[in-house]
Amino acid sequence: MIFWLIRLGGSSVDSAPSYKGHRYPVEVISHCVWLYHRFPLSFREAGELMPERGVTVSYETVRRWCGKFGQQYANSLRRRQPQPGDKWHLDEVFIKINGEQRYLWRAVDQDGSVLDILVQNRRDRAAARRFFRRLMKKTGTVPRVVVTDKLRSYGAAHREVMPSVEHRSHKGLNNRAENSHQPTRQRERAMKGFRSTGGAQRFLAAFSGISPHFRPRRHLMPASDHRAEMTIRFAVWDQITGVAGLPATA
Repeated sequence: MIFWLIRLGGSSVDSAPSYKGHRYPVEVISHCVWLYHRFPLSFREAGELMPERGVTVSYETVRRWCGKFGQQYANSLRRRQPQPGDKWHLDEVFIKINGEQRYLWRAVDQDGSVLDILVQNRRDRAAARRFFRRLMKKTGTVPRVVVTDKLRSYGAAHREVMPSVEHRSHKGLNNRAENSHQPTRQRERAMKGFRSTGGAQRFLAAFSGISPHFRPRRHLMPASDHRAEMTIRFAVWDQITGVAGLPATA
């Protein structure tokens, strides 16, 4: 059974990013971007893994590649995902940015697919309302049910933005959204925190699109299905990065 749907062929497939002017081939660039977003590595550590493959690349080059191509790859992966479910789980967590407290808002559907993330300075009604509207605009849909914790800002924003949608407010019902924060916490520790709100938003927007692609729900499938699923996901990655279009080498 395949747990992740893909659209292949025809106009539904995006064109690969342009690598014009880059000295390194696409295989090296896409591999470094994959390493950085899939594993809790720094730019320097991702670069230090490449000499084993016969490639010498500086951490600054890895940083530029991730900044330039990471979001493009994430956007292409999101366009290949199935339509989001009709049950949305929303949650917010504290994050430290340059020593100051900020809030990371996240929404996932009932299958655990990340719908969107947003870094904001507050967690009041205006912040919740902004996140609700952003979600509906980005997904182009309205959910059947919204599940949140007991933060009152959710209820106030819900009544204003989507009053016809069922709202369930209970901490125990929202474990799916809370668990979705765990990979971000791992990266936050590896990066020793974020330096700016804009930098955090840019990284997490790309990270939330790339990292889940390589994290199928392993506990729900036998090993054979997991291997088949990962084969498909790497094939999709090769398509969206442009590696699949390269001529085969001996």
